[in-house]
Amino acid sequence: RFGPNVRSNLAPIPASQPSETRTFHTKINHVVQTNSRQVLCYSDLNLPDSSGFETFVRVFDAAGNVPVVVLTGMDDLNLAAKAVEEGAQSYLVKGRLDGNRLARALRYAIQRTEAEQAEWRSPMFRLAQQQFLKAAQIMGLDDNLRERLLFPQRTLAVTFPFRRDDYLEVETVFGYRVQHLLTMGPTKGGIRYHEDVSLGEVSALAMWMTWKCGLMRLPFGGAKGGVRIDPTILTGHELQRLTRRYTTEILDMIGPEKDIPAPDMGTNERVMAWLMDTYSQQVGYTVPTVVTGKPVVLGGSLGRSEATGRGLVYLIEAAAEHLELNLKGGTAVIQGFGNVGSNAARFLEELGVKVIAVSDVSGAIYNPNGLSISSLLSYAEENRVLQGYPEGEAISNAELLELPCDILAPAALQNQITEHNAERIQCKILAEGANGPTTLEADEILQNRGVFVLPDVIGNAGGVTVSYFEWVQGTQNYIWTLDEINSRLHRILLDAFHRALDRASRSNIDVRTAALIEGIARVAEAKLARGLFP
Repeated sequence: RFGPNVRSNLAPIPASQPSETRTFHTKINHVVQTNSRQVLCYSDLNLPDSSGFETFVRVFDAAGNVPVVVLTGMDDLNLAAKAVEEGAQSYLVKGRLDGNRLARALRYAIQRTEAEQAEWRSPMFRLAQQQFLKAAQIMGLDDNLRERLLFPQRTLAVTFPFRRDDYLEVETVFGYRVQHLLTMGPTKGGIRYHEDVSLGEVSALAMWMTWKCGLMRLPFGGAKGGVRIDPTILTGHELQRLTRRYTTEILDMIGPEKDIPAPDMGTNERVMAWLMDTYSQQVGYTVPTVVTGKPVVLGGSLGRSEATGRGLVYLIEAAAEHLELNLKGGTAVIQGFGNVGSNAARFLEELGVKVIAVSDVSGAIYNPNGLSISSLLSYAEENRVLQGYPEGEAISNAELLELPCDILAPAALQNQITEHNAERIQCKILAEGANGPTTLEADEILQNRGVFVLPDVIGNAGGVTVSYFEWVQGTQNYIWTLDEINSRLHRILLDAFHRALDRASRSNIDVRTAALIEGIARVAEAKLARGLFP
């Protein structure tokens, strides 16, 4: 059994890192009893104290969800082939075994099992469907439309070769592009690079993007893309090769009138520049509008990089006004210090809000007297993580979420606030900068406790709104000023916020469901207007 560090991030893993090794013959009961925690089984078909193939079959029958790699000799290749036919992911030949071959075989076995078992079993996709079904039931959505909108309209899953700088072996990477709805116009959505990306996760994000665009009244359907890899361990050359090959694989799906990618987790304006260049090279001329979130010098929009964080703060101001809460001198806690979290922290500080805690992947920093955001930004840029920041106390991410504050902004990952910690959340406004940070069960607990939830479908819509502005500027070949962009962003976000508030008040429902109904209703109206083909 190999430890959780043996994952699908494609990093070279020495063969000497197994956390635990057991012979299947003597420990079969242990394997069966704990199979839900197993990462991978590595079986010798020529075990000296038992029949290796029969042992493999027993393990696979009892724990079929665990990937198995079998070890065999040159004389037993037929036996190895039979094991693969019976369900083993791969086999290794003893005479050819070395550390790199072993590490690669184990990584690929885990990857393939994840691809086969987890693509549609994403907690995020389940959450997106639950939220949609709740809204559809309340609004009385037509049964045919409900079933049609529950899954994406188009999905593309690709595998492609990827070579690292420091060794010659070529690895296989999984990538995705999902278009949830084509009814409204081109589809729009980011591309993320993360080691846990799956088809289900990307489909959830595409679905949420559809409702977000509908709520903001943008002429787009929702889309999303991703590559299952850890970008933090890639060099610049590796990142560029990965991006250009992934772009080539999804080339037929994207285009300025078809599907327009943008940055997301693990990607940035540099990645968008490579994507734009690769697409342009393939079609034979420069096409700036194929992506948004690119550098300004290549046709990007002023204010795009900070748009999600700025938009979140615009909406926090509106929520505070609705609650008659004075922000000046108030306190904020921000989970996540990437693009969204760091910009939100900066703009909140400008409003006189005291940011008392922030976090990133390395942990959280807490100072009840307030943190200097400029100092944090400088430290994070120099050290790449917040860990070790000297002007605050190190706490865990779990502790950060439960700090007393006026504003809690989860701006990192999904499923951070659950039924297990919702009772201990001590904020007045929960402002969702991330996608899906709050589970359905936690949502209900927070509503009953009187916490005002600013849902993600509104809260992080600033990014796609300014992406729309960038696309419009590109199609018109006319550049807007930053003041024009911020003014239009403020107007669109506040209009959506007040429409959601009004519907929530009229229907006696929570703001999240009201916002979803606003977006879904616009999509449903458009689908009915276009009719059914053929």
